[in-house]
Amino acid sequence: MTNDNSTAALSAELIRMAQADQSASPGANSENPAEQLAWRRLTAQHGDRLRQIMDEYGWPTAELVGDDAARGAWLVAQHADRQLDVQRRALRLMEQAVEAGSASPRELAFLRDRTRVNEGRKQICGTQIAGVVGGTPVPWPCEDPERMDALRGEVGIEPFDEYVARFAMS
Repeated sequence: MTNDNSTAALSAELIRMAQADQSASPGANSENPAEQLAWRRLTAQHGDRLRQIMDEYGWPTAELVGDDAARGAWLVAQHADRQLDVQRRALRLMEQAVEAGSASPRELAFLRDRTRVNEGRKQICGTQIAGVVGGTPVPWPCEDPERMDALRGEVGIEPFDEYVARFAMS
């Protein structure tokens, strides 16, 4: 991680954004309209800020801002569901960073699936859950469901059944 003051401040900001995101995330699916609205406002503010960060720095890689802050940037992009321009741009920049060995292929797979679902397209790795049917989490439609677990394995994501078993335990 670069030690200059601007990247240190950026790192701290991204970490704060991720913490605020995680604290507010129950509001995303809350039955309380005020909590839903607070979640939407927070993710929109974060999406706007990530757009500015990408303008200035490109994708905030771990080399630039540290592991926790880079993961925070990914989380902000992941939750910018109502800002497809931000998600698409983050996806392009993150793809380049993964090709350069500077970002996580696993996180890229989640962002790619999330963006595709938000575009109304089929996902690839089955990382996005559409709902729960009979107590079992069901993914949004996948392009190639028979290859889903193999594709997940290629990027370091556990098989779908193991992934959804974690939800059942929580």
